[in-house]
Amino acid sequence: MIGIFKTNIDSQEKRRYVIQAISSSFSVGSCHVDLDDCDKVLRIADLQVEEDIIVEFVQKQGYECAILE
Repeated sequence: MIGIFKTNIDSQEKRRYVIQAISSSFSVGSCHVDLDDCDKVLRIADLQVEEDIIVEFVQKQGYECAILE
């Protein structure tokens, strides 16, 4: 499954932090945050957990996160 989320991650430093946190906590294929997109889209490939778990995890890291429909 591919997870697509709207975030407020707005710098390379924050992007690295969140991607490392996700990658070390969950089994995922790849993670990317598009800093140029207005929604700062977080895409996670090969997501093995429910999207709500990722939303809650990213929020606990101190960032806004919502499933992008």
